Amino acid sequence: MVDAHQTFVIVGGGLAGAKAAETLRSEGFTGRVILICDERDHPYERPPLSKGYLLGKEERDSVFVHEPTWYARADIELHLGQPAVHLDPAARTVRLGDGTLIAYDRLLLATGAEPRRLDIPGTALAGVHHLRRLAHAERLRGVLASLGRENGHLVIAGAGWIGLEVAAAARSYGAEVTVVEQAPTPLHGVLGPELGAMFAELHREKGVRFHFGARLTEIIGQDGMVLAARTDDGEEHPAHDVLAAIGAAPRTALAEQAGLALVDREDGGGIAVDAALRTSDPHIYAAGDVAAAHHPLLGSRIRVEHWANALNGGPAAARAMLGEDVRYDRIPYFFSDQYDLGMEYSGYAPPGSYDQVVCRGDVGKREFVAFWLAGGRLLAGMNVNVWDVAEPVRQLIREGRPLDADALADPDVPLESLLP
Repeated sequence: MVDAHQTFVIVGGGLAGAKAAETLRSEGFTGRVILICDERDHPYERPPLSKGYLLGKEERDSVFVHEPTWYARADIELHLGQPAVHLDPAARTVRLGDGTLIAYDRLLLATGAEPRRLDIPGTALAGVHHLRRLAHAERLRGVLASLGRENGHLVIAGAGWIGLEVAAAARSYGAEVTVVEQAPTPLHGVLGPELGAMFAELHREKGVRFHFGARLTEIIGQDGMVLAARTDDGEEHPAHDVLAAIGAAPRTALAEQAGLALVDREDGGGIAVDAALRTSDPHIYAAGDVAAAHHPLLGSRIRVEHWANALNGGPAAARAMLGEDVRYDRIPYFFSDQYDLGMEYSGYAPPGSYDQVVCRGDVGKREFVAFWLAGGRLLAGMNVNVWDVAEPVRQLIREGRPLDADALADPDVPLESLLP
């Protein structure tokens, strides 16, 4: 039975928001829990949108965080298809798009991120796509199947994780794929040139064409349909559809309107929160893609746009809202599946932060673990088609002690043996 002594409101119907609502109940909170979702679908997870669901290997129902009836059973008041349009921290109220005014005692902003748009001519054509929401994935899944049947061409702007995963899905349907990327290798800003080249070779073997060192300047169409994509070096690529996969921007409009402290875009953007995921207003918290959190272990503020951060950050914020002593110091983690390659990445090693990359295993066979080091200390590790090593990698990062590079590179030396 819910009592009305307190009302906790969650704005954002993604994984972070849904798991925060679940945690409030599992921790014994008996007040009102209100979950505001601007999409009409129940909260769902996003990784399948570019992986199993897009490939046709998973059904639509598999993406949802909870079955629809769970929310009523847990006494979660769910507002679907209702954006929050105004936040008043002084009055502690949120106004929805239909005019409904909701008062709160504690508020969690889990508004996520939105795909960055191509600012070029031709983006209004019918064949230009983004991939962020379930509706995007449903549409793109049909497009890829059609391109495969008709030997059609897909041009992808951006060779990040979404761009590469969609390229792999498109090739599995039989579509022709060209990826346009300004950097010299895929995933250049995440993995650097050392490992980015490996992903380029993987996709080339599967028939993907890359155009590096260039960006799209125009999408050419006729009668509302895409015909080609032009780059700034004068190249023109045939295309029936174009996917913009040039990154995502945190959805901070509500926080900005309310006067909460934000992080500059040059520093990653997002809502500034402390180690307890509390914003500059003591009654408002933020989690997931939108939160730029001070990380106690890394000693810096970072914003992480990956599944694990939403999965763990939502519950951490819920516990902080309940007054528990929270120190959110999870090691960043993400994973990707492309063709027969599966990988996990743990840690944080942005360009310029490391001075050495060490690999154990066979990079040529794509069965290896890569380590990014700075002064002998492990910043990040990526296991490719090698499993059950992510946890010791995270422990080594957390220890922060200098490591022997030769021992890291030796497959006969168990990673656990390098722990104190």
